Amino acid sequence: MNWDDTTDPDTDAAGERLVGPVADREDQAVEAALRPKDLGEFIGQEKVREQLDLVLRAARARGATADHVLLSGAPGLGKTTLSMIIAAEMGAPIRITSGPAIQHAGDLAAILSSLQEGEVLFLDEIHRMSRPAEEMLYMAMEDFRVDVIVGKGPGATAIPLELPPFTLVGATTRAGLLPPPLRDRFGFTAHMEFYEPAELERVVHRSAGLLDVEIDTAGAAEIAGRSRGTPRIANRLLRRVRDYAQVKADGVITREIAAAALAVYEVDARGLDRLDRAVLDALLKLFGGGPVGLSTLAVAVGEERETVEEVAEPFLVREGLLARTPRGRIATPAAWAHLGLTPPRAHTPGNGQGDLFGA
Repeated sequence: MNWDDTTDPDTDAAGERLVGPVADREDQAVEAALRPKDLGEFIGQEKVREQLDLVLRAARARGATADHVLLSGAPGLGKTTLSMIIAAEMGAPIRITSGPAIQHAGDLAAILSSLQEGEVLFLDEIHRMSRPAEEMLYMAMEDFRVDVIVGKGPGATAIPLELPPFTLVGATTRAGLLPPPLRDRFGFTAHMEFYEPAELERVVHRSAGLLDVEIDTAGAAEIAGRSRGTPRIANRLLRRVRDYAQVKADGVITREIAAAALAVYEVDARGLDRLDRAVLDALLKLFGGGPVGLSTLAVAVGEERETVEEVAEPFLVREGLLARTPRGRIATPAAWAHLGLTPPRAHTPGNGQGDLFGA
C-alpha cells in the first residue's frame, strides 16, 4: 500500500520481475486505489511518520507552507505516497514530475512559474536532473525566485521572476548522488527503511480488504515473508496469489494456497526468484562458493554483468547470502543452507577458485 511510481533503467535489463521493486503499468493502475490518504493510514516508517507529522502540524499552525522535504530509499517503500499525503495534509494541490523529464533550466522555470501558492511540487528521482536545472532550483528553494535568461551571447539578460511560496518534495533512490548544496536546502530529510514482516502483513491485510480478497492471517504472513521488505512487491504478490486462489481454489488465500501460488511464479520462501537462485546456484556449484569475478559469474548465469550487479546482487547481499570482496564474489554459509547444499570440506571464504577468476 505504500510505494512509489519510480522507474529505474538499472532494472530494465532483467525484464519484468515479480519481485522487482519498480512499478510497471499494472502496478501504477492498481496502486492509485490502494494508496493511503493520510499519515494515520500509512503503515510502517514509524520515525519518518512521527517526524513528518510534527513538521506538517507546525507549518499549519503558523499558516505557512511546509519546509522542503527530501525522501530517500529504495523503490517501492512509499516516497510517492508520502508526497501525496503531504499535499493532502496541507490542503494543497500537488504537481508531479521527475528528474529525467527536466533536461533544461527552461523546463524547470516553466513548471515553477505556474505553481500556485502553497502547492506541493513532487520531483521524483531528483538526482537525475540536469545540472543547469539543478542550479536554478537552488535559488527557487531558498529565495522563491528564479532568473530567466533572455537572449544569447553578450546581449543576454537575466530577468528575475518571483515565485509564490511552495513546498518541494524530492525523492531519490541514490541520495549519495545529490550534491551537498541541493541536499542542504531541504528543511526535512528522511530515509525510508525496508519493512519488517509484521508491517507487511498489515499492508497485505489492508490491500486484500480494498481488493475484496479473503485472506487469513497465515496466508498474509506467507506473502509478507516473500516480499523482500517492500510494500509494492507485497501488493504484487497478493494479486498473483489472488488469481491462483480464484482459478485453483475457492478464492480464499491460506498459507497453503499462497505457498503453492508463489511456487508457480518461482518466488521461494525467502523471496528469491529465478535470477537470484541462478546466481547462487552458479556461485556454489560451479565455483565452490567463490571468490569469483563478476564477469565470470554473469557469463555462467547467462546474463549481462550489469544485470547481475544491479538487479540480483543488492538483495542477495542484504540477505547475507552473498558478499562482495576485492577478490570477487563469495557465498556465505547462509547461501549453502538456503539451497540445501553442503559446503566443500576445504571451503572457507577467501579460498577456492578465486585465483583462477580474480575480482
